[in-house]
Amino acid sequence: MIRNAAVALAAPDLCRDSVTVDRRQVRLRDPSSQATAMGKESMTATYRAVVLTGKGGPTALDVLKVVTLPVEEPGPGQVRVRVRAAGVGSTDFLVVGGSYRYAPEIPFVPGYEIAGVVDAVGPGVDRLRVGQRVAALTVYGGFGEMLVRDAEHFLPIPDGASDRDAAAVILNYVTAYQAIHRVAKVQSGQTALVTGAAGGVGTAILQLLRLAGVKTYGAASPAKHATLRALGAVPIDYHTGRLDRLVRALEPNGVDLVFDGIGGANIGPCIGALRRHGHLVAYGFMAATGLLSTLAMFANILLGSRLRGRRGSFYGISALYRKDPKPLREDLPKIFALLADGKIDPMIARMFPLLDARDALALLATGGVEGKVVLEG
Repeated sequence: MIRNAAVALAAPDLCRDSVTVDRRQVRLRDPSSQATAMGKESMTATYRAVVLTGKGGPTALDVLKVVTLPVEEPGPGQVRVRVRAAGVGSTDFLVVGGSYRYAPEIPFVPGYEIAGVVDAVGPGVDRLRVGQRVAALTVYGGFGEMLVRDAEHFLPIPDGASDRDAAAVILNYVTAYQAIHRVAKVQSGQTALVTGAAGGVGTAILQLLRLAGVKTYGAASPAKHATLRALGAVPIDYHTGRLDRLVRALEPNGVDLVFDGIGGANIGPCIGALRRHGHLVAYGFMAATGLLSTLAMFANILLGSRLRGRRGSFYGISALYRKDPKPLREDLPKIFALLADGKIDPMIARMFPLLDARDALALLATGGVEGKVVLEG
């Protein structure tokens, strides 16, 4: 059965039939309709969602199909949210590839972060009300017009923030904020290198480091250097040599901090770019291919850094959230406040209609995106 929340949707047979047909054959019903026929005996409201029907990847996105699903009623302690915007990011490629440890079994609705409006509340919910704008780190379920989830996962969106911008900052900026303040514990006057600096998390880290008074260097291709300069960073073209040597040409003793979202073979040069006792905070491993490569990467982060007189940490927003949701509930309102006050800019690179997740991911797979891609309903 297809999952879009913490519980399975009703009518699993209908859902399975829907995802096995070609996308052109899927019947997309009008979501504004209050009732749609489903068989001869029953009537129910429906909505549309993007379902992952099998394992794919950046160049195999045809496994994402738009289907029609029955609307769920929220149970005790739950709310139903009408999704207005959903963020798209590199983590979605892990989800589509079937290798993301926190995703449910296929088929399910992907979508890591959403902003929307409460459409219905279940028994026992008194913190949220129908019509209230909310956001959540959903991990999955966001690429659809509706989402049912426990109410405790949703936080209010302030009036000064749009749905689009709210969806854009949940994953990227909470990741950046927690890596900076909860893991690295930065101090004003420090120096930092950011890899993947023109991407969604990279630009978020640069903005938050600038607010914290940190001098930043950003590794990116030359076409993206203007973006880095606008964010207060000194750009570094990683194509022109080993990253550690390029950094030390600018900071002979190395930098205090490195924030790396690439992983794989990039970890060694990141450690080398640090001053002695400096701190590497890794938060991604897109460049690690296969189990052995991933294990070697983690060994290098945690052990290799110590052998070279540095510190290494790996931060994962979902792992922390599953272990303890309190930090996200404390930090996301801080990000929303910065957004409402105009102190951060989520740098929306491209907007797509809510159900065009396949096209959005295809664009992201080109590697040329600067900032964030967002789906909007």
